[in-house]
Amino acid sequence: MANHFKAALVQVSVPATSANLGPGFDSFGLALEMRDRYAAQILDDSVIDVDVSGEGADEIKRDKNNLVIKAMMRGFEFMDAKPRGIALRQLNVIPHGRGLGSSASAIVGGLQLARSLVLGGDQLFSLEEMLTIATEMEGHPDNVAAAIYGGATVAWSDDLPAPASAHAISLTVDPRISAIIFIPENHLATSKARKLLPESISHHDAVANSTRAALLVQALSTRPDLLFVATQDHLHQEYRREAMPKSLALVDKLRGAGVAATVSGAGPSVLVLHAGAASEADEIMKAGGTGFSAQKLAISPTGAY
Repeated sequence: MANHFKAALVQVSVPATSANLGPGFDSFGLALEMRDRYAAQILDDSVIDVDVSGEGADEIKRDKNNLVIKAMMRGFEFMDAKPRGIALRQLNVIPHGRGLGSSASAIVGGLQLARSLVLGGDQLFSLEEMLTIATEMEGHPDNVAAAIYGGATVAWSDDLPAPASAHAISLTVDPRISAIIFIPENHLATSKARKLLPESISHHDAVANSTRAALLVQALSTRPDLLFVATQDHLHQEYRREAMPKSLALVDKLRGAGVAATVSGAGPSVLVLHAGAASEADEIMKAGGTGFSAQKLAISPTGAY
């Protein structure tokens, strides 16, 4: 099977992602210009050789349980390719456990590496097939869709037939929109954040959320003046306040000033979608005080490449 593989080193770059964007729980995603980089090569010997540097390097596994390696193996399996060994070099920039899609980057990065290392991988493994496998691994499609396609995406999974396949559409993002991310020191596991959500919500909240999510499509594409109202959430953020009180306090402070602020993914980072002047963005960045590291980020028009 060795002749299925390219001999050369392959490199992949994957953007950070912010999911939900307020009302778009488990569906909306946004690619941000902060990128993890991965390089891999097929080895003749039966070894997994992993080297990790950057964010969270001390906590990342360096064997077959490395998430990028796991994703590569899923991709190879899909294409009926069986590598003997793999050398992986991983440079992490995306903070871990902060709601910025670090696990989605690892999964999409691994799948894209597999796709790039197999001869004819682009034909054997479509982006939609990649999205379905990435969704199975991640548990939801929002971050992985944005990591694959870039820009803003709306993603969903079929209910039937099982196994469900995942799909996504790309939205054109108004070029006036950029992001400000407030990153706290503390982590929050997505699994913990999900356990705080109720089994049911009121009909009033469901209506409010669905109207805002529909409006968000237009706000992102052509009407950034509507971003503030379109990022209102009634579905998940308030229920998670006890797990990230400082983040929700910052969201309250920013929204009280008319700024389109939301929790980024499962948190605890806070995302602002901004379409005003640069001087205005500089003022907004001061709102985090000493508890958050604030960064201005462009919306990344491209996903993994």
